[in-house]
Amino acid sequence: MGAFSGVAILAKTYAVLVLLLLTVLPSSGRAAGYVDGLAPPGAPASAFPAPARRVAGIVTDTWRDEQSRDQAGEAERVVRLLGVKPGLDVADIGAGSGYYTVRLARRVGPQGHVYAEDVVPDYLDRLARRVSSEGLAGSVTIVRGEPHDPRLPAGSVDLALLVHMYHEVTQPYGLLWNLRPALRPGARVAVIDARKETASHGTPPDLLRCELAAVGYRQTAFYDLQENTYLAVFAPGDRPASPETIRPCSVGHG
Repeated sequence: MGAFSGVAILAKTYAVLVLLLLTVLPSSGRAAGYVDGLAPPGAPASAFPAPARRVAGIVTDTWRDEQSRDQAGEAERVVRLLGVKPGLDVADIGAGSGYYTVRLARRVGPQGHVYAEDVVPDYLDRLARRVSSEGLAGSVTIVRGEPHDPRLPAGSVDLALLVHMYHEVTQPYGLLWNLRPALRPGARVAVIDARKETASHGTPPDLLRCELAAVGYRQTAFYDLQENTYLAVFAPGDRPASPETIRPCSVGHG
């Protein structure tokens, strides 16, 4: 067994054990079913510069109704473009209502796993109930992260997906930097967003490329989706940028 395979098995085992404990221990008024971080805290938010552009507020856990998204073939096209297949371990960062979480879980099957991460407790409570009601609790671990840190286990994911939420991240440089240890060799980070200014709940593609490059990611693919949205795919470079060397991108990009 390779080192990375061993890490993956340990990460999955740990996640399942913690999730089982949460179903039997008191939850202090919170719906049982999600974990407050699956890894020790990474670098603090204060280590990174603030973005030099507006950050949109979090207003809902649903980007659009699921029926219209399915009719447009959104998820089917995205998972096809990203090559999501059985056995893959995926992180749904900013999972919200779980539109992608449940579809990814069905696609990766029992051999794979989905880490559904968000920072809003109410969203996570509802998502935990949805995952349970759809019979996917064994395939999904629900994680409460932080705006600057997804708190995912090291070497745990093959793909991190951020859907219509990047513009709402208050500390994007910290999030991207603290996400990196969770990525296995060959892993990718995929971002879906609209071609709008961040204050209008979108991210101009040039600005997105600049911010990810500042942390040490390079773009490997770009696809236009429906209704002025896009899918951008990135890979981590050989060496991450040090937090103190990161310079915020100009709002003029895009």
